[in-house]
Amino acid sequence: SGIGANWGTQCSHPLPPDTVVKLLKDNRFRKVKLFDADYDSLRALGKSGIEVMVGIPNDMLPSMASSVKAAEKWVAKNVSTHITTNYVNIRFVAVGNQHFLETYNVSFLKTTFLALQNVQIALIKAGLSGTVMVTVPLNDGMYESSTGLPSGGDFRADIRDQMLAIFKFLIHNNGVIAVNINPFISLYTDPNFPIEYVFFDEKATPIHDGGKTYYNMFDANYDTLVWALNRNGFGNLPITVGEIGWPTGGDQNANIEYAKRFNQGFLTHILGGNGTPMRPGMIDAYLYSLIDEDAKSIDPGSFERHWGMFNCDGSAKYQLNVKFVDRKRCVMKPSAKLDDPHAAPSVGYDCGLAVSTGHG
Repeated sequence: SGIGANWGTQCSHPLPPDTVVKLLKDNRFRKVKLFDADYDSLRALGKSGIEVMVGIPNDMLPSMASSVKAAEKWVAKNVSTHITTNYVNIRFVAVGNQHFLETYNVSFLKTTFLALQNVQIALIKAGLSGTVMVTVPLNDGMYESSTGLPSGGDFRADIRDQMLAIFKFLIHNNGVIAVNINPFISLYTDPNFPIEYVFFDEKATPIHDGGKTYYNMFDANYDTLVWALNRNGFGNLPITVGEIGWPTGGDQNANIEYAKRFNQGFLTHILGGNGTPMRPGMIDAYLYSLIDEDAKSIDPGSFERHWGMFNCDGSAKYQLNVKFVDRKRCVMKPSAKLDDPHAAPSVGYDCGLAVSTGHG
C-alpha cells in the first residue's frame, strides 16, 4: 500500500523518462501507474525500486479478447522482458481504462472480460502470475445509490452481470479492482454541489448513514462501492484508487489553491491509515496526475490538460507534503554535454523546480 502517481505522456514536449523517474523518486512516490507500456518509460523505471502498473490501451482490447497468442505476445514484450532484462518492478497489468463510461461504445462490454482472461492466461504461461496481478480500472459511474447514501450502493443494471463476472475472476486470480474517483467532476457538472464536501477539512455538513458519518465525498463515494461489492458477494475484493486528483486550469474551480487543498487533504486523510467508515485501514491510491498533458483531448473540458502536480517542463505548481524538496545549488556533472537534447529539459527540472547537487 502507499501513494503512487499516474504518469501520462500526452505532452507536446515530454520530459525525458529518466527525468520523470527522478521526479517520482525525489518526491517519494513509491508506485507509478502508466496508461500503456512505453519502452523508454519502463526502461527508465528499471532498478528504481518504484512499483509499476502497466496498461493495455482500450484500442488493443479487441485483439487481446480474440487471441490468447496476442496476449502472450504482449506480455512477453511489455512485461517479461522488462522484469528480466531491465529489472522493472512490474506488479500490475491494467486491462483497459474506464471501459464502462456511458459515453463509450457498448463494444467494450463484450471485450473486457475476454481480454482480462487471456492476459491472465498469458501471465500464468510466462510464470508471472504469482507476482504480477491483473486489474481493471473503472470509473465511479459504474455504481450508484438508490437512496443517495453509501448503503444504497449497487452496480448499474446495464452492466451488473459483466461486472460480477469480472469481480469473480479477479477474486479467483488474486486481482484487484481499480476505481477512478474524481470529486472535481461532480462539482464541474453540478454548480449546486456543496463545494466544501469535496475537501477533507470537515467544513461541510456531514452525511449520516445508519451508524456511519461521512465528512467528505471521497469516503461516501468509496463506501458506495464497498456496499455494492458487499451486496453482490464480493466484500473481500481489494480496491485501489486508480485516479484521484484536482486540475489547476480550464474551469473556475480548477485552480492551484483548490488543487493543493484537495490533494494535500487527501494525502493526509489516507496516510493516517484510518480508511473509510466501511473499510478501515490503509487505502492504496494513485494521484492523478504527475505532469500536465497539454496534448490531451479537451472534449470532456479544458481542464483535461491541467491535472498535473507539475507543469509539462517539470516545474512544480504547488508544494505538497509528500516530499517536494527545497531548491538547492545545482551543478551539472562533468560528463554532461550541453548539446545533449536531454540536457536542457533535465536541467530545467533539476535547477528550476526542486533539487540537485549534481545532475544525473
